[in-house]
Amino acid sequence: TQAKVILGQIDALLAEAGTSKQQLLSANIWLKDIGTFGEMNEVWDKWVAPGATPARATVEARLAGPQYLIEIAVVAAIAAKG
Repeated sequence: TQAKVILGQIDALLAEAGTSKQQLLSANIWLKDIGTFGEMNEVWDKWVAPGATPARATVEARLAGPQYLIEIAVVAAIAAKG
């Protein structure tokens, strides 16, 4: 559930920046429990743009607070204005 919420927030932030998930260059995903990797990966695979899958690293880590199960950071390209 948290992965779906975060990916929705990422969609909104990418749109606000004038880009989209089709322009993702990289993603870092931190999981509280690596045992949830398969579950997270199913959500990720449904969300990511086909043919535009970014480089990705996923690791287990202690997160910012006990309520967090996942954290995601992405880098996306933005078209130059000129």
